[in-house]
Formats: sequence, structure tokens, C-alpha cells
Amino acid sequence: MALEIERRFLVVGEAWRHHSLWERSLHQGYLVAAADGLTLRVRTSAPLGEPGVPEATGLASWPKPFSEAFLTLKAAPPAAFSGPALCRLEFEYPIPLGDAEEMLSVAAASLRKRRHGLDLSGGDWVLDVFEDDNAPLVLAEVELASADQAVVIPSWCGREVTGRHDLSNAALAHHPFARWSEAERRELLG
Repeated sequence: MALEIERRFLVVGEAWRHHSLWERSLHQGYLVAAADGLTLRVRTSAPLGEPGVPEATGLASWPKPFSEAFLTLKAAPPAAFSGPALCRLEFEYPIPLGDAEEMLSVAAASLRKRRHGLDLSGGDWVLDVFEDDNAPLVLAEVELASADQAVVIPSWCGREVTGRHDLSNAALAHHPFARWSEAERRELLG
């Protein structure tokens, strides 16, 4: 069974930046996003400049052409699976870039973000800086080998948002943060 096991956190401040190993620009669109958590997503991904490279070189600020494309299906695990809510099925397949771009053009909703790979131990850490109508959201997530794996949470990780459907990428594509009510934004950000 292809299980994704991850925890997610709202990021506070900029202290995470010195942990960034790489940065990619992501554009993802949702072909299916059901209330029960079933999603079919298409994603293109382009490398950006290496952290610390001066913007004057153009490497840190200008995305290179998209170099990867994936089609991903995510769903709740079968009823027989008794694991925690932080587990779900995930099937991801590389697809031709041209196909992905056509799928993005017909996607019901999409979003853009910059993803950073982090040098933290205890799992595979990434951090997403959302753009456009989902700015200023910044979320960190760690993929784990098992649901009970111990993990050291960095001090710049604030509130844990694992399992919050309204903060899933699919939900943010359909109902961006900019469209949340002031009360909803205050409740999340404090």
C-alpha cells in the first residue's frame, strides 16, 4: 500500500530560511477534489536558484523552464486500515510536461507555491511558501516512515495543522486564504 504519512505545521517567522537546501516553483491544479479527501492533482515543478545565490545573477529570482510533471491521486486509506488521520494513500506518476500543461489549463482550481527542501532530521521536511491569493501562508510538513515516529519540531513551527481539511492544498486551490473571512484568518494566525 502506498501510504503518505505526514504532519503539517503553520510556520511563524523567517528562522526556517537557513535550513533551506533547495527551492522549486510549483504549479498544481486539481482535476478532482472530493469532500471525502479523494484528489487527482497535476503538478509542474521548476528548479529555482540555490539558496544564498545573489538575485543579481538572476538564478534566485527567475524560474527555469518547468522540468518535471506529475499526476497524483490521494485518498483515505481503505476502511480496514486502522492507522491515524495523518495517513492516506498516495500514488504519483511522472507524465509528459505538455500533457501536464494541458491538464492545468482545464483544472477546476489551481495554486502556486515555492517549495523548499529543509536540512532537518527525523523525516523528509519541506516548507511551502504560498503565492497569489494564498499568501502569506507558509506551511512546513514532514513525511514520516511510520505514524508513531518521533520527530523534533523546530521552534519556528507554530500550530500543528495536520488533518485540517481547510488547509489542504486542494482546499486552498478552491477556497484561497484571501477569501477566508477576517475571523477565520484571525483564528488561524492568532
